[in-house]
Amino acid sequence: MPQLSLNIMPTTSAGEISELAAYAESKGFFRCWVYDEGLVTRDVYIVLAAIAAKTEKILIGPGITNAYVRHPGVTASAIATLDEFSNGRAFIGLGSGGGLTLDPMKIERHKPLTLVRETVEVLRLLFSGKTVNFSGEKLSLGPAKLNYGSKEIEIFLAGRGPKMLELGAQKADGFYLSYIYKRHLPDVIAKLRSVNRTDSKKLNIVYSTMLVTEEKELEDAKCQLSFRLVDSPANIKEEIGMTQEDEAKIKDALKEGGPKLAGKFVKEEWVEEFTLIGNLDSCKEELFRFFEAGIDEFQLPVYEPKSAEKDIERAATFFEDERS
Repeated sequence: MPQLSLNIMPTTSAGEISELAAYAESKGFFRCWVYDEGLVTRDVYIVLAAIAAKTEKILIGPGITNAYVRHPGVTASAIATLDEFSNGRAFIGLGSGGGLTLDPMKIERHKPLTLVRETVEVLRLLFSGKTVNFSGEKLSLGPAKLNYGSKEIEIFLAGRGPKMLELGAQKADGFYLSYIYKRHLPDVIAKLRSVNRTDSKKLNIVYSTMLVTEEKELEDAKCQLSFRLVDSPANIKEEIGMTQEDEAKIKDALKEGGPKLAGKFVKEEWVEEFTLIGNLDSCKEELFRFFEAGIDEFQLPVYEPKSAEKDIERAATFFEDERS
């Protein structure tokens, strides 16, 4: 059955966000992700704990955290504690970290694929409850052991590059595709499904993008695409006609005024390539074509929690027929 989740940007208090997550749970959302954007937002784990205390069934986890800001041992402890506190509802979304998170801390990404691979290995070992000694190229740990939380905590990877896709298909429980170039989405899904896994489990493919049905949402989408576009692979930039001059303008605007300013340099035709745009009927129709192509979960991004109930209700209506 197609699943519905949301990812909340914690730009308001943990209490307010937990109320929103509880509302989403009441509308049939089965998973709640929380953005981990470091200094830009509230702390992801305090917010997740608040959600755990306010909800009963919805799955909860960071979407997406990284191993540059926190050592994976610390992250494993946080996730296992959350899992214990929420009666087994925790999961983790992991990526290589983006500029919005890392730039304010002056953190540069070095060998991100290696770091993500080793982080997955460390998390698996710690979640297993075994005593861990690990010495890798980027990470070292041990002796260390976790004796709480589930041994089967789900790990999702996120990214766009072919090597990260392959790693996720091989090693993760799920893969999170955020604002993927829609023309490539069926091929990306097929590639994820074609990789030989290290276990027999089916990969859970999550697709996330904005619903754009009005002018304000179009402007918001431009802001959200700004930093994602500059982090996109070169072939995507070439296909959409994004020049080096375009990229330079967006990067300069991001440094000067963040996504709000940078969005002014994102073209409307680019938004059409990365979001569900049109009226509600056409958005629903396009989304369910992607379910037919192989996604398992649609994730609604929530950037303004205080005004998100309408967006949650709108997305929930897409799935009413599936749940009746």
